[in-house]
Amino acid sequence: MTVLERLDADLRLSDEERMVLDSVRALATEEIAPRAEQYDRTRQFPWDNMRAINALGLNAMFVPEAYGGSPFSYSCYLACVREISKACASTGITWATNFHATKPLIEFGTEEQKLRLLPRIAAGGIGSLAITEPGAGSDATGMTTRFTAQGDEILVNGGKTFITNGDVADLYLLFGKWTGIDNPRHAVSVLVLEKNTPGLSVVRLENKLGNCASSTASIQFNDCRVPRANLLGEPGGGLAILLASLNLSRPSIAAHALGIARAAFEDAVAYINLRRQSGRKVIEFQGIQFMLADLAAELVLTESWLWTVGRMIDGGAVDFGIEASILKMRASDLAMRMATDAVQLFGGYGYCKDIRVERLMRDAKITQIWEGTNQIHRQLIGRSFIVKS
Repeated sequence: MTVLERLDADLRLSDEERMVLDSVRALATEEIAPRAEQYDRTRQFPWDNMRAINALGLNAMFVPEAYGGSPFSYSCYLACVREISKACASTGITWATNFHATKPLIEFGTEEQKLRLLPRIAAGGIGSLAITEPGAGSDATGMTTRFTAQGDEILVNGGKTFITNGDVADLYLLFGKWTGIDNPRHAVSVLVLEKNTPGLSVVRLENKLGNCASSTASIQFNDCRVPRANLLGEPGGGLAILLASLNLSRPSIAAHALGIARAAFEDAVAYINLRRQSGRKVIEFQGIQFMLADLAAELVLTESWLWTVGRMIDGGAVDFGIEASILKMRASDLAMRMATDAVQLFGGYGYCKDIRVERLMRDAKITQIWEGTNQIHRQLIGRSFIVKS
């Protein structure tokens, strides 16, 4: 048993959760991975993979029982994200975004909102988290989408860009600013926008470097009328919801990145055990062993931190923002390094599209950018050590 296999075996899950994870691994290996290359090449949304995921009822794992779910631990969810992403990064982020969009509704929604909206997700609906705008990325307080109260309705105008699942979502967790509140931080508000709302339109789909089967859309809101009953919390209370949402989605992005990293590592190890040069296996060269040792050590340490943060959250921790930033930063940096080094170990073959590590290198890059660029995370981490006088 390798050190990575021992790490997986030591993951603290219940017997039922291990059965779920085993089912996800089988699904990822037998159905999702074989379709990944075609989805990447055709850039088609992975509907077959999502139907297979829904056949296992995986959306239900993060929805409470009272609203049609069958909840498991956050650690179990992270393990499933990693396994699905290892098989197909596009499918992994598509499914994980359901959690990113749904968890704030679970945490901050009213009973009426949860009873009305959550069963759709538990039954296999697709969620989307709509924050980013052309002029507001890492600084979300710069968003210009406007929410204007009109009796029992909220009028929505503006637009969002780089929205995962933006063209296929059943429910959007939408952030904007409340008209009449001047302070940009205090004006941020959040509501649930439902599919087919008049005035909601998809402006474009991005033609991306990687994660090509995951749809990334620019969406527009032209006098969208949303029931006031879909407002999450109070007007101007959205920033706290936004930060809580990101703190939970960042470990999820880390699990996505580590799925890519694990796939690249396993592919590279298998190849250099077979490939021979100068009469020896490539893995028998000392320089290659040193390279492999560094990658393995980083993978073990980063995955260990993933499970540590998962246990913190399962244990009820509420202050874990810096831990989440460290995890997201190191996992995504590792995914890019691992995939790039895997291409190097494959040599010229690694540069060809019929070898998976080429796709993994393209898929890895975005993990350093979304959910806060790694430069932002380094600033957050460093700033946390300033001693206040």
